[in-house]
Amino acid sequence: MTSQRSRDRLVRQLRDMGIESETVLASIRSTPRHIFIDEALASRAYDNTALPIGQNQTISQPYIVARMTEALLEAGDLDKVLEIGTGCGYQTAILAQLARRVYSIERIEVLLAGARERFHTLNYRNIKAKYGDGTRGWPEHAPFQGILVSAAPAKIPDALMEQLAVGGRIIIPIGHSGGQKLLSVVRTRTGFVEKNLDPVSFVPMLKGTG
Repeated sequence: MTSQRSRDRLVRQLRDMGIESETVLASIRSTPRHIFIDEALASRAYDNTALPIGQNQTISQPYIVARMTEALLEAGDLDKVLEIGTGCGYQTAILAQLARRVYSIERIEVLLAGARERFHTLNYRNIKAKYGDGTRGWPEHAPFQGILVSAAPAKIPDALMEQLAVGGRIIIPIGHSGGQKLLSVVRTRTGFVEKNLDPVSFVPMLKGTG
């Protein structure tokens, strides 16, 4: 179940569900999702479902990863991407194949430590990850052409909007459990343009570190 055949089957499912970007599908196909989850769950690694990763967190459903990544790529050439919520590092690894530099923030230290080990094992050299409060963003490296958020706030934090480049795009779930929507927000020279993508279900975004 950790074979290339399993990954190819997952990619076919994602294409059937409406994912069109061959670039995104190729990165899903080449990324060993089983490395990002507990060995006991390895047989389910290429199922199109979210799975627990400890600390009351999950690795997102592959469709949601692909959907968010595809939406982010509409921003065009991605030099610098900010990810809020490293988690186990799977989404980060997908982004690292599509952007020149990925900056990722995780508020749970033990998850970040595991993700860093996986990045090292898989030889990703363009990821910079830190332990911190994602609601503050990473102003030292702003502006970002893309920002992808893997937890749902009630509203988009001001710091993230400020750190988005003109022409850049933020992909973020908004709302409370049971009523969340995935938004794509583009920064223009005069403001922000918001588009509703899909109903989703994410853990809430929390301030501070845990």
